[in-house]
Amino acid sequence: MSTADVVLRVAVPERAETVWAAATDWARQGEWMLGTEVDVVGGDGRSVGSRLAAFTGAGGIGFLDRMEITGWDPPRSVAVRHTGRLVRGEGGFRILPHDGGERCTFLWEERLTLPLGALGGLGWAMVRPAFEWGLRRSLTDFARLCRDYRED
Repeated sequence: MSTADVVLRVAVPERAETVWAAATDWARQGEWMLGTEVDVVGGDGRSVGSRLAAFTGAGGIGFLDRMEITGWDPPRSVAVRHTGRLVRGEGGFRILPHDGGERCTFLWEERLTLPLGALGGLGWAMVRPAFEWGLRRSLTDFARLCRDYRED
């Protein structure tokens, strides 16, 4: 079984608590995650066992990423298990404070299980650059959103 590891980070000029609040505001994730809308479909979305569904695509064409929260450690980290048909594996993010707590690094990590064996590995090699480009852009947008983030 092949896996794909993705680890990207972005500097955020905000305190960990603000970054945490923005990152775990699932309903607003579409404001910064390219082409993605997230819904809480089980539990409260703020505890281990809660389930999320993220649709990524445009014009109704895309895929659904189903996740279960497996780790919840405010304001430091969230871990998820991807349980969908297409996206499977582990992922999450960590918030690493520095500069006396006035800034942090937002670290996005994925370890995805690739479908279709060697064919899946070949497919991943072809889509990885676009996937990482989109994720980098999203993380840049996330850092920008954090500067003005206010919980509603």
